[in-house]
Amino acid sequence: MLIEQSAYANRWRRVSPAAKAAFALCGFIGAFVAGTPSAAVAVAGLLAVVTMAGAGVSPGRYLRVAVPALFFLSISCLSLAFSLDFKGEAQAMTFKLTPAGLQQVADVSARSLAALAALLFLVLTTPLIDLIALLRRLKTPELLLEMMVLCYRMLFVFSAAVHDTLTAQSARLGYATTGLALRSLGGLAASLTLQIWQRAHDLHVAAQARNNDGPLRFLEPRFANCGRDGALAAASGGALITLAVWLS
Repeated sequence: MLIEQSAYANRWRRVSPAAKAAFALCGFIGAFVAGTPSAAVAVAGLLAVVTMAGAGVSPGRYLRVAVPALFFLSISCLSLAFSLDFKGEAQAMTFKLTPAGLQQVADVSARSLAALAALLFLVLTTPLIDLIALLRRLKTPELLLEMMVLCYRMLFVFSAAVHDTLTAQSARLGYATTGLALRSLGGLAASLTLQIWQRAHDLHVAAQARNNDGPLRFLEPRFANCGRDGALAAASGGALITLAVWLS
């Protein structure tokens, strides 16, 4: 939900989604053309500054969204840094840290960080409905778009169900002790399973009622100055790529 809140509340909400997508794509290109880890980190830092200072996304919210991805990135880097080594007659298994592994970790982690910053720029400044409209103009298959819409809808359904159930359990002191908390969590999981299944079934019945006739359509907002936004995004993205190559 933090992502959607930022996407609707940032200063660049009314900027053309095509322009923001083009700049994010240039960020991805800059992440992969960077020849050194320091260049990739510089690209990541510049993208983060643009997201927070330019679009007005608060640093705290930016970090809260980025922390889960950074956690998985750190685990992946650990698996790259260490290798298994079998030595001795007993073939004892040991972990080995090599300089080549550290260099590989530096390259992969820096580029992944820059790519993550480019993705965060796009999702934190552009609502999903605008992204779906952009993908439809790019001739993305309608089946994929409908799956995105349904999953997007189910996220809000799931969040509302969790909030309502937690509020009801807390009102009955369901988390007063450790034993009650475990029992309430079990009840929460069981209740959510039934509610989500029932609401998903209702969506399926609604789709069958309309005979699945045609794609799901939404009102698409109009964006002023699309040409100007696209030109600025292209110039900024080109400068970003040039900086990544120059720092390499």
